[in-house]
Amino acid sequence: MSKNAVLVVGDKKVELPILEGTEGEVAVDISRLRQQTGLITYDPSLGNTGICKSEITFIDGEKGILRYRGIPIEDFTDKPNFVEVAWLLIFGRLPNKSELAEFSALLTDNELLHEGLRHQYQHIPVDAPPMAILSATLSNLACFHQQLLARQDPESLAGAAARLISKVRTIAAFSYRRSQGLPFIYPDPGMRYCANYLHMMFSIPHRQYLVSPEVEDALNLVFILHADHEQNCSTTTVRAVGSAGANLFASCAAGVSALWGPLHGGANVEVVQMLERIHGGGMSAADCVQAAQDKNHPFRLFGFGHRVYKNYDPRAKILKEACDRVLTTLEYSDPLLDIARRLEELALKDPYFIERKLYPNVDFYSGVLLRAMRIPTNMFTVCFAIGRLPGWIAQWKELHEDPQRRILRPRQIYTGRAETRYVRMADRQG
Repeated sequence: MSKNAVLVVGDKKVELPILEGTEGEVAVDISRLRQQTGLITYDPSLGNTGICKSEITFIDGEKGILRYRGIPIEDFTDKPNFVEVAWLLIFGRLPNKSELAEFSALLTDNELLHEGLRHQYQHIPVDAPPMAILSATLSNLACFHQQLLARQDPESLAGAAARLISKVRTIAAFSYRRSQGLPFIYPDPGMRYCANYLHMMFSIPHRQYLVSPEVEDALNLVFILHADHEQNCSTTTVRAVGSAGANLFASCAAGVSALWGPLHGGANVEVVQMLERIHGGGMSAADCVQAAQDKNHPFRLFGFGHRVYKNYDPRAKILKEACDRVLTTLEYSDPLLDIARRLEELALKDPYFIERKLYPNVDFYSGVLLRAMRIPTNMFTVCFAIGRLPGWIAQWKELHEDPQRRILRPRQIYTGRAETRYVRMADRQG
């Protein structure tokens, strides 16, 4: 393949470099296009624009492939360890035994919230959205750890990362307890990451919540499968804010705000609410599959199709199997899971879905799985944020290590009024 593409504009030809990624992805480098031609490109939502080079996550949507630092996502399903994956994403390789132990100890050392920060919960309405609390509290962490705001050395980054990854589950659990009018349960330094989160969510004084290995593994999987996903909306937000020189706390808080959107982090909530409506509304799975094909029908089928994947989302396969294990372990029969299975079975045989490559995505089963763990619907997106935090940190770190880093500053096509004159109040009509 030629190393350059040729753009013809009128009678002028411009050569543009072609870049190729590790897995054969090809891009035309237009970074000097405006300088050479006076033109910019127009790409709403940046669906065909690469904003960075990254070594973190690879996705092949046509083949249904997801890899973290080159490792297939399926390799993390045997004895899943979210903390290990967090280290991998942030520092670029799998940790050795001592590194993992040191990082785990760092998480334990930083799991408590400053008492001043904890007292702020008393001023938050009990019905406050958990994602609002999470975003605000992550920003507030900067007030209590100012020594980490300016320094960029590896040791301070590890410290900041550990504080965020550890404290985010404490913040999330306290938010839930506040909404229920329950006393806060402090983290237990003897418990592993995911078990500790469930302990803080569901234990009560003098009666500790016991976490089964199957449930602990399943929550590890939920966090791992959400840990990074290339340049999605929230990750791009973290990079955009970080490009301005904003600190890690502020950048990740901005990521939470982007994830809060129902088109992004709230998708699994939509799936569960849809399944509940189907269960209570008298529609069969077959009715729903047919209604989804009618643009004039008010029913909307959530959990199928993906902006990137044009094949079965590899994360959905893993979570489907986890659902089966957890529900069997808990001896819990969920009619919503039965509906979800039937919807998938019918959709995968239907020409409408096959032709459009509409396969189940990660949201289709993650909500059912979280529901089986007793996690309430309004905490689903919070769990997504806990899982995504290592990816945001890794992306922020990669951005700041890029010698070509510049503040993100897209262009626009102005479509407003041409030049017009100011009219004094006395001369305005109406």
